[in-house]
Amino acid sequence: MAQRTIVGIDVGTTKVCTIVAQVHDSGRMNVLGVGLTPSKGLDKGVVVNIDDAVNAITTSVEKAERLSGYRIGTAFVGVSGRHISSLNSRGVVAVSRADHEISRSDVARAVENAQTIAMPNQREIIHVIPRAYVVDGHEGIRDPIGMSGFRLEVETHIVTGEVMAIQNLIKSVQRAGIEIDDLVLQTLASGEAVLTPEDKDRGVVLVDIGGGTTDVAVFVDGGIWHTSVVPVGGNHFTNDIVVVLKTPHNTAEYLKLKYGAAIAEEPGETDLIEAEGFAPGERQQISRSLLNQVLQARAEEVIEQIYNEIRRSGYEGLLPAGVVLTGGAVQLPRLDELMRDMLGIPVRVGTPTDLGGLSDSIDTPPYATGVGLLRWGSRHGTAMLNSSGGSAERNSMGSAYERFKGWLKEFLP
Repeated sequence: MAQRTIVGIDVGTTKVCTIVAQVHDSGRMNVLGVGLTPSKGLDKGVVVNIDDAVNAITTSVEKAERLSGYRIGTAFVGVSGRHISSLNSRGVVAVSRADHEISRSDVARAVENAQTIAMPNQREIIHVIPRAYVVDGHEGIRDPIGMSGFRLEVETHIVTGEVMAIQNLIKSVQRAGIEIDDLVLQTLASGEAVLTPEDKDRGVVLVDIGGGTTDVAVFVDGGIWHTSVVPVGGNHFTNDIVVVLKTPHNTAEYLKLKYGAAIAEEPGETDLIEAEGFAPGERQQISRSLLNQVLQARAEEVIEQIYNEIRRSGYEGLLPAGVVLTGGAVQLPRLDELMRDMLGIPVRVGTPTDLGGLSDSIDTPPYATGVGLLRWGSRHGTAMLNSSGGSAERNSMGSAYERFKGWLKEFLP
């Protein structure tokens, strides 16, 4: 049975995670190796020091190679950061064939037409995602190829990023010895890992809270409608503890993970926690209720910004599947409860599922993006059919249009 070996690299603000997996014809995915290392050289999802970023990526890749026994040559790489923005655009073309049957080339031309948008020179397109098609005024068509019509329209969701931010990420990965199969918006990748087709059809908000940013995506009628990046993440919770409780950063992170919660309770008999201070050997008493007041205040701010993004999408009140939370910071206890109370819609924590091999090491929210990159690669990618190593290398980044044409050829009838 043929197998594809696929690699995903999640280059985040707090961690770099490399995952190697084999994908079988059935779609079953077996995890062969995972390389996790603290991230350096990134701030809010953006590379700010290439040398540090290269070292972190290299360490992560080498760990995954040792565990999997697979030499990594190419990978699908996640992209995020405050520079990401998106818009919806429509492309229209006349059907070209004399018998008026819609072909792949008609779809590709319509998608290309949708990219005719005003865009500053310092920005470039990362994704052009077809949401739905319209044939002679008939809406809601998901696959128009083979249908008859005179006029074809496509609704697309276009994701863009700053050229320099994208190039610095590409440069960091390439200097670590890895060519890029494709750059994938981290929210899209996480959605591949934790959302069901029913979630996307009914209407759902995916919220991925990482170390430096919170990625938000709204899915409706099976497609993506709105994406954004909020420049606040788990590191901000930790920094608040440092400032308010006057503790070292490592102590603040420990307190957050060990005793923290997104909803503060009234002080009780066991409210006081002993923790290290800034001075060598210094010990201090910290109120657990005060700790959680600090965390709740920041959590409420993040939730308010998520609510603003839902309103911007135009789908407030029209998302029956509610919110699916993922990412490292959602492990904060009671965050889902607070969000449910504030937004008034269902909220659940999403974790990667349907994995084999070393799956028990990555079936938690912090690994959603890494697993999602593998799923994206298995569905849309061109990784070589290979079970022993040596992935085919190719040009790191083609145009969005060229990548979309390749996707059409591979996955549409």
